[in-house]
Parts: sequence; C-alpha cells; structure tokens
Amino acid sequence: MELRQLKTFCAIAETGSFTKAAEALGYAQSSITAQIQSLEEELETKLFERLGRNILLSKSGKRLLVYARQIINLSSEAKEVIKGSSTKGTLTISAPESLCVYRLPKILAAYRNRYPDVEIVVRTGACTEMLSWLKNDDIDISFMIGRKLSYPYLITESLISEPIVILSEPGHPLAEKDAVTPEDMNGEHLILTDKGLANSCYRVVFEEMINKAGVQPKAILEYGSVEAIKKCVIGGLGITALPFITVQEEVKRKELAVLRWVGQDFDIATQIVYHKNKWLSPPMLAFIDVVRESLASPEAECRCEMPLEPLAWGEFSSTQEMVKG
Repeated sequence: MELRQLKTFCAIAETGSFTKAAEALGYAQSSITAQIQSLEEELETKLFERLGRNILLSKSGKRLLVYARQIINLSSEAKEVIKGSSTKGTLTISAPESLCVYRLPKILAAYRNRYPDVEIVVRTGACTEMLSWLKNDDIDISFMIGRKLSYPYLITESLISEPIVILSEPGHPLAEKDAVTPEDMNGEHLILTDKGLANSCYRVVFEEMINKAGVQPKAILEYGSVEAIKKCVIGGLGITALPFITVQEEVKRKELAVLRWVGQDFDIATQIVYHKNKWLSPPMLAFIDVVRESLASPEAECRCEMPLEPLAWGEFSSTQEMVKG
C-alpha cells in the first residue's frame, strides 16, 4: 500500500464521490480510479460499493478506513518530528455559535498574534456533527458547552463555568418575583435553542427541570440562533434559558431581565475536546495553551460576573454563586 493510495481512499470515503475526491486532491479521475483498483487488487477485496449514484464503503472499506487514517496521521507526525517542532501548518477547530461569538474571537486573536504562520479553520455545527468530526479525525479540536462529556475515544477538559440564566423582558410579571421556580413556567411561552444544535445542552437541562415539576408550558418555540432568541424575548414573546455570557450586554442595557431562578444547578461549562489518539502537533499544543491562558485569566472571569442589582444573590444556583465569587 502506498500513502497516496490511502489518502485517495480516505478522500473518496469522506466525499462519497470519485469526482469530488479527484478535485480535492488535484488528480485526474482516471488516476483516482486506477489507485483504488490497484489497492483493491493488493488487498483482494472491494473497498466501495455503488448504490445508484452513491459510493459507499464496503465492510472491508470501513475496516481499512480506521487504519488508513492512523497511517496518514503517523506519516504527518513523523514529518513534523523530523523537520522540527515549528509552529506552522493548519489547525481545524469547531465550536457552537455562542462560543464562536463570545469566546473564540479573543482566543483566536491571541493565537494569531503569537503564531501567525498557522492557518486556522473554524467550523460550526450540531453537537452530533462535531462529535462525528472528532471521531473521524475531520477536525483537530472542538469547543463544547454543556455538562462534561464522557466518551471513551475523547479527552475532555473543562475550562470555565458558564452560568445559565432564565430571562424575560423587563416588564414580564415574573421579573418582579423574589423567587422563580420551575412551576412558574406553567402556561408560559418558552423560546429555546433547537434540540439538534450544540447549544441545546442547557435547553435539555432546563426541560428536565420543568418536566420533573410536571409543568406544561403554553408553547415552545425553537430557534437555531441565540441572537434570534434574544430578539424574541426582548420583544416580549416568551422566556428563555441562555448562557449569561451571551446576554450580559442586553442585561446591562435593561433590555432583558434575569429572573431570580431557584431551580437546580445547570452545571454547564465550556470544554475543549479532542480524540484520545490524536497526535498533538505543535500548532495544536500551542492552541491549547493559549485557550487555557485566555479562559483562566481574571478578565475572562470578570466578563461572566452576574449583576449584583437588582437581583438577590442568595437565591441563585450554586454555579452562579461560584462564578460571582
């Protein structure tokens, strides 16, 4: 087996097309076909199956894909080791919308200033997509926001607690209550993140709370954008649950009101995640260091401080109290 054959094989597996793989690799399609035929002859098995216009991996192809990716990664690692540990190359990361907007800009700016020769590619997607990208080595590292992930093939590091707040427009009756419980959500309109998105983890926890209390909201509206949710709540269309970091400016301007929630702790944190078998290249190691520095700084903590007035701090959940302290 030749390395170029394995790279071609992986490209076809990822794109599902000989034509797209040829375009991505800069080969003629006939060359792609010849490489796969040669590889199949050597291995004495079919690696792909055609179903109509679709190209799918055969059982043997699925088994080979695992090893092919490992061989390609080891080849890249060997080149870096022989060339030296220069911080150059490409780093591909993924993150949910909320972190792309409110956490990543400062991190990426600090990293680029320190390592200008590294090209950074950022991808966003649903939680299931990002987990699949990590498992298939399509990305180097991912940011997640939620309860700590526990997958045998992943390494997860919690970086900073993310307080989740329950919000309404300032004129909502619940904004005047000294204590808001899950039972108070009965008959209310809720505006929540789409279940399929990476931001939906705190929605799941919120719904667990109100379901446990036997609450029936009047309606639940779903949006794929945190910004759209904020606009709807400001417009008086309902109540939401969002990370405080995403709404602190609107709270300061008194466009949104943080309700005095006395439900259970959300226990949500920003995490970095990567595959346990991933080779930590110099650009990746440097990126992890910058992330830790940026999110461990006093400035990062201060940006998440909850407002002291007019809220009663003793009535907030333990996570909010911890971040305040």
